[in-house]
Amino acid sequence: MTHNETTASTTTAPANRTRAARTLALTGLNHALHDGFTDAIYVLLPIWQTEFALSYSVLAIFRGLYSGTMACLQIPAGHLAERIDAKLILCCGTALSALGYALAGISGGIVGLSFALALAGAGSSTQHPLASAAVSRAYGRAARRPLGIYNFTGDLGKAAIPALMSLLLVTIAWRHAVFALAAAGIVVSVAMAVWMPAVGMGQAADAKERSSKTGRGRGGFYWLLAIGMLDSAVRMGFLTFLPFLLIEKGASLPTSGFALALLFIGGAAGKFACGWLGDRIGTRRTVLFTEAATALLILSVLVLPLIPVIVVLPALGVMLNGTSSVLYGTVPELTPPHRTARAFALFYTGTIGAGAGAPVLYGFLGDAFGPAMATAATAMTALAICPFMIPLSKHLSDDVEIGLASHSSGQP
Repeated sequence: MTHNETTASTTTAPANRTRAARTLALTGLNHALHDGFTDAIYVLLPIWQTEFALSYSVLAIFRGLYSGTMACLQIPAGHLAERIDAKLILCCGTALSALGYALAGISGGIVGLSFALALAGAGSSTQHPLASAAVSRAYGRAARRPLGIYNFTGDLGKAAIPALMSLLLVTIAWRHAVFALAAAGIVVSVAMAVWMPAVGMGQAADAKERSSKTGRGRGGFYWLLAIGMLDSAVRMGFLTFLPFLLIEKGASLPTSGFALALLFIGGAAGKFACGWLGDRIGTRRTVLFTEAATALLILSVLVLPLIPVIVVLPALGVMLNGTSSVLYGTVPELTPPHRTARAFALFYTGTIGAGAGAPVLYGFLGDAFGPAMATAATAMTALAICPFMIPLSKHLSDDVEIGLASHSSGQP
């Protein structure tokens, strides 16, 4: 290698790392904002009920409009990213969500709020698949841990933005608070437009050539999707019945809230920790460990008294949420680079849909056999994921690479 080539390689690597770090920071900020947009609705629903004299069914429709529009448009967003730079779509999506909240602030009834929430949900549909694909493209084969960090930022937004909204609503009118949320969306959109590196769009020929050279796009995506959907069903099903189990064990309302907070804190930590663990021991071992631990801890919640249950809830939160980071981080490995955005869109749509439908199915079990049996069924679902790892493992490269690395370093 000549001196010029050496100089070029040493200057390019830090530049690429800087671009990747900026991509992760801005997509993480965007993720926190959009997840905060989604959960801020819970804070606003009681206010809207009082101001507009709405029934519970209408409030449920409001919530469904946002999440349903977001889920339905993720796959079209992934297709669009193959023709238009994903950075532009992300910026426009964030601005569209902000516009939706601004319209909610000036709406005067059901029709205006419905349109505003549908618009905000449409803007949020771009965020998960395209931002995940952007992080994956920025970090390449080392994307699993950054994707875990990216997912962790969403939990930060879920915790921070609804709490800030609650504080704002103590001092200002709800319309002004919603305008402040919309303004934050515009600021984030502009920040991404100015500082985020270009993501690019799918280029089929070049991407297929890169796939053949790097080994990416190994197949097995639909096995991964099935595991992700079952994992989401376990999480949402268990959360549906946990408050009732706590009450049966004698928990007061404040105690139940504290217990749920511990579970969610563990969940946020799990997305970060399990992304790191997946890098260390591979996808197969991590998923088998987290799902087996999830089943064991759910069963322990059923049999232990209240205080020990509260103690184990943070660990259960780590396992419940941690698997998702490993699964998201594996999507780029199993799909060609030019199809990554589309694959993330399909993966997020499938897992969100499973999470929405699972409580209904487990609810029927709860009506028929009681909440304890329905909760036990969620533990059995977690164990049922383990056999799915057998066909998926044939498409994974990380376990082989980890074994080779250990052998070359002299480790047993």
